[in-house]
Amino acid sequence: MSIDGGPRVEQAGAEATPPAVDRPPPSRRAAANLETIVGQPRKPRSTASRVLDKVGPFLVFGLFIAFWYFMAFVGIEKILGKPKFFIPPPHDVVQDAFFNWDNLQPMLEALWLSTKVALVGLLIAIVIGMALAILMSQAKWVERSTYPYAVALQCLPILAFVPLLGLLFGYGINTRVVVVVMIALFPIIASTLFGLLSVDRSHHELFSLQHAGRATRLWKLQLPAAMPSIFNGFRTSAGLAVIGAIVGDLFFQQGEKGIGILIQSYTFRLQYRQMYGAVILASLLGIVVFWAFGILRHLVVGRWYEDTRQGD
Repeated sequence: MSIDGGPRVEQAGAEATPPAVDRPPPSRRAAANLETIVGQPRKPRSTASRVLDKVGPFLVFGLFIAFWYFMAFVGIEKILGKPKFFIPPPHDVVQDAFFNWDNLQPMLEALWLSTKVALVGLLIAIVIGMALAILMSQAKWVERSTYPYAVALQCLPILAFVPLLGLLFGYGINTRVVVVVMIALFPIIASTLFGLLSVDRSHHELFSLQHAGRATRLWKLQLPAAMPSIFNGFRTSAGLAVIGAIVGDLFFQQGEKGIGILIQSYTFRLQYRQMYGAVILASLLGIVVFWAFGILRHLVVGRWYEDTRQGD
């Protein structure tokens, strides 16, 4: 109808208005995308793949032990031209280091001290790293202002910086914890920030339609979605924390003896069987901490996060 009530007359030659396209609202599109991503059925794994999952670790361990025996009896003299006592065979290491309580007791005591240093430093690094990553994800200027210093800390030669730390903080346990924090901090910042900034845009649209605030979006969307990446950072930093505890032992030799001091002491006294035993214990500590964070990751995100690998 026209303004004066008469019938509206279409002008000749006027272009007809194209019909509107019926598009689903953003919330429906986001839900469809989420259903497409989550609802993908996984292909069943083959029998060979399942067998390799069980046998593979034992096979690699057997190859490692065989290589160790080869180097102990043949390679150390024929290839490297060194005396045999530099690489004792595995059974001698196990016999002297682990079945002799006089040798095992000081190693366990030193390992416990290094474990406490590594865990305390790792906990502090997790708190500081996650706090910095959350602040960076919420404000671009914070990321631009602080992230270069985190990168510089990762590139800093810790071994050259250790004497200064000793002069500033002393040569006790606290300084070893500082070294652990410096070594383990950057992977937590990088992984957490990556996870927080990698949330799908369609999920942000759903929260925008509900007028969700910044805190709600962070707590209910970004942090849950970033958990796989966050725990990958935790697992990486867990191994680095053990390295930091041993490095701190090697340079801060005052006070109680950690596993690093014991390794250096055995090396100076040419007690290579005990030295290899201490190295094995230190390696097992890193594996156990890494494995523990893997279990924690599975408990937290294992119900809804799936590996993208299918089949074998």
